[in-house]
Amino acid sequence: MTSSSSHNKMISEFLSEQIETQDVYPELVDELQKLVSSPLVTESEFPATFLKCLGSSGIETKLKNCVYHLMRSKGVEKWIQELTTGRLREPLAYVAKIQAQWEKRVLKSLNSMCIELGQTLAKPRCQVEQQEYISHWEDLSALELELSLFRPVYSSKDFLEVISQVHSPNQNIQGARGMGQPFGLIQIQLETADLNDLTEKFHDLSLAQPNLGVLQPDGRADQLEQEIYQLGLKVLDRNHAPLAQEYLKRGCPHSLRGCVWAQVLGCEIIEKDIVTYNELREAVISTDIMLDKLIIKDIELNAANDDQYFIFDDMVYKTMLCFSRDTQVAEMFSCGSANPPKGVLRGRGGLSENQVLYPPSGVIPFHGMSMFCAPFSYVYTDPVQLYFAFRAMYLRFWFRLHQISSHPQSILGLCALFENILQRHEPELWSHFLSIDVQPTRVVFRWIMRGFSGYFAPIQLLSLWDLIIAYDSMEILALLSAAILSWRKENLFRVSNLAGVEGVLGDLNSICLVSLLQIMLSTHRPEMNKSN
Repeated sequence: MTSSSSHNKMISEFLSEQIETQDVYPELVDELQKLVSSPLVTESEFPATFLKCLGSSGIETKLKNCVYHLMRSKGVEKWIQELTTGRLREPLAYVAKIQAQWEKRVLKSLNSMCIELGQTLAKPRCQVEQQEYISHWEDLSALELELSLFRPVYSSKDFLEVISQVHSPNQNIQGARGMGQPFGLIQIQLETADLNDLTEKFHDLSLAQPNLGVLQPDGRADQLEQEIYQLGLKVLDRNHAPLAQEYLKRGCPHSLRGCVWAQVLGCEIIEKDIVTYNELREAVISTDIMLDKLIIKDIELNAANDDQYFIFDDMVYKTMLCFSRDTQVAEMFSCGSANPPKGVLRGRGGLSENQVLYPPSGVIPFHGMSMFCAPFSYVYTDPVQLYFAFRAMYLRFWFRLHQISSHPQSILGLCALFENILQRHEPELWSHFLSIDVQPTRVVFRWIMRGFSGYFAPIQLLSLWDLIIAYDSMEILALLSAAILSWRKENLFRVSNLAGVEGVLGDLNSICLVSLLQIMLSTHRPEMNKSN
């Protein structure tokens, strides 16, 4: 009992300390002070009257939401364990070593490009250039920049090559995995869920309950959509993040999606956010960083070159350029496997005190990164809300897709999960891929690394992202990848090389992804029941 009380006290103290660091803290303190001063709170019956007013004022819900977002970011138990034991962010030394080598390779590529093109990592913009950015802030695509010599620091293909080289020095990679089949591209054994686990985790999907992502236009669908919409209004009115998260599991009307996402991700706009966004805008206008060119080039090649997103390219430019200056993004280095990239101040030596985080966000853009941002343009029209929703999604999910880590939600863990699902539940298809010398992971890697952005129509993609946020899990990316190959397997059996495979999988727009996930999970539900 004593140990349990001590543990609960530690959790309470830790949460209190963390709440004090949150942007909402000053507002909460101010509201609590006003509440205590209220005539409804009496000195003689302070605890009872205070708690009663706290519950009816909405402050209690704000506190609960704050705790919810803190626990969701990592989990208090794990946070305290790491603080008390000093556990490393990446427990597998050989994985941490590969990540460090990858970071050096990326920085070397970036520095080589700077030298080759005569660029500096960062410099103040001249007055003329500043004025140009000010006048073109709403149409940054109109800026005339010579970018032909700039190239992406790395692509999904480069990253996959490195990931495929990760293996444990103590493991015989000539062995077998799972049901005795040869290894896939992922050469280390990571603890992943199996399909039965996923069926249980995505319980509502596995039951094939009505979902907005699969409704066909008819009278019954219109009625159900209206019912879900009215329920959504009630959920938003409650302003309770866990309730909003649960609501997303059945899909979300597009008109409510932005507000529901903001509640679940904890990025509802307050006055401080507007100030922060304007500061980031000023930082873009005043300072030229070499990565601006890479960001703009990536948007030109991807978001602005996509039929679905090109009309929003100016919004993507603003968001991504501000993102590169945001030091809050560097918080991801406290819970990921990566180390913050650093640049040396001009004219100074290479000592640690002369090194600064570069870029300020710590994120070096890669080919296709702008596609994480582009879909938000369909959800938000306000650039400030769009920015903070994108940032919240990145810090919660996307950063793990370009770090080498043994975390189950990392790109490495998701690829291992995909291989395990396909190998176990589609063994003939797995064997066919190997017989034609095609690793299935090479086919789906780019889908997973970009969260399927650019591979599905926006309305379909946003339904997928609804589920990622609702279940707080990117495992659904691996599950969907396996489901797509399973769905197209009859055509895949007819091809005999990588080009043929890519031809079969070249167009995914005809697939209803929520329906496909339901089929995949429901098909294997009897297996779970039998095993129990």
